Amino acid sequence: MPASESIPETMAAQVIRRERYGPPRQAFQPERLAVPRPGPGEVLVRVMAAGVNPNGVYAALGHPLDVIAAHQRDGVALDHHVTGSDASGVVAATGPGVQRVHAGDAVVLHGGVWDLACEHVRAGGDPALSPSMRAWGYETPWGSFAEYALAQEHQCLPKPARLSWEEAAAFMICAATVWRMLRRWEPHVVQPGDLVLVWGGAGGLGCQAIQIVNACGGRAVAVVSSEERAAFCAGLGAVGCVDRRRFSHWGRMPDVRDVPAHAEWLREARRFRDAVREAGGGRDLPRIVLEHPGEDTLATSVFTCAPGGMVVTCAGTSGYAGSFDLRTAWVLQKRLQGSHGMNDADAAAVLALVEDGRLQPCVGRVYRFDEVALAHQLLHENRQPPGHLVVLIGAVAAGLGRTAS
Repeated sequence: MPASESIPETMAAQVIRRERYGPPRQAFQPERLAVPRPGPGEVLVRVMAAGVNPNGVYAALGHPLDVIAAHQRDGVALDHHVTGSDASGVVAATGPGVQRVHAGDAVVLHGGVWDLACEHVRAGGDPALSPSMRAWGYETPWGSFAEYALAQEHQCLPKPARLSWEEAAAFMICAATVWRMLRRWEPHVVQPGDLVLVWGGAGGLGCQAIQIVNACGGRAVAVVSSEERAAFCAGLGAVGCVDRRRFSHWGRMPDVRDVPAHAEWLREARRFRDAVREAGGGRDLPRIVLEHPGEDTLATSVFTCAPGGMVVTCAGTSGYAGSFDLRTAWVLQKRLQGSHGMNDADAAAVLALVEDGRLQPCVGRVYRFDEVALAHQLLHENRQPPGHLVVLIGAVAAGLGRTAS
């Protein structure tokens, strides 16, 4: 790693520009950009590997957020965006006031950024609830799909020595998001014996959720879309799986005044609920439902959740117009809870699970730097393999997963 004064003036980056917004294969283009310089409280990281997650897809599409317009609203005068919210790397330089990390440190970066001078943060409030909170590499311009990334000091955690660079880059944003969903919303935290329903069990969130549920003594039932994905989830410790292809009621719940359509929806929702109960051992309904598809599944999640339980959601990958039968919520006293991002404590808790071997990174496939657009396009089309997709940038492959041809 070069000394701070030897950092080059320019770097290779996979760049998104407003005129290219669209499918990832169109939006991402390799360019050379000026290397950003760290300001107060910031670090410049030489990126070894970067994890692929939906933030990059949304940035490419320019929807639901025009990321470049958002940067300009935040006072950052840039006409381009470098996405990427997961990374492992080596600290290359530090800005004024940085004391905890030093040039040469091997680090894993978490995805939460906030204004350290924010009144809420200074008063000891949860930084993830600060109005200044941003998703690093999505709502900030210098993410991980470049030779160098710009982050805040508090985002840096020590890289576990036993992990390869690609393993270290794979898990953090999903795992820390899941930890917050399952452990921060008391009294609905996973308890020993709790049944937890995990949508998309073979995906990035799902593969971490199954393991975190197990680490907390719970029992995870995973929703999947193939036998291959069911086997993957079982290998992670899911007690059972439900194949969503067996059901036909996905989408927004029909209005209860449309009696035939609602009755058909209800029949399918009951079949799904019964399948979840059976997959969990035939006794319980899930006390917690880890929800992220949104529009297609929210009504089913609320219907399936146990009385007094919680549906906790962090996304809306199928759409944002969620609907459900309010009677199911109020009569059976169910909770709908939003959850977003992570704070430093959430990230540290996840790293501790990785350190002691209770949480595996689940690298599904490793890509080259020139395949960034391909990896995001597969994710956009839901054609990715189980587990996490990772791109090598400054590192040499450790032989984990398969490198795309």
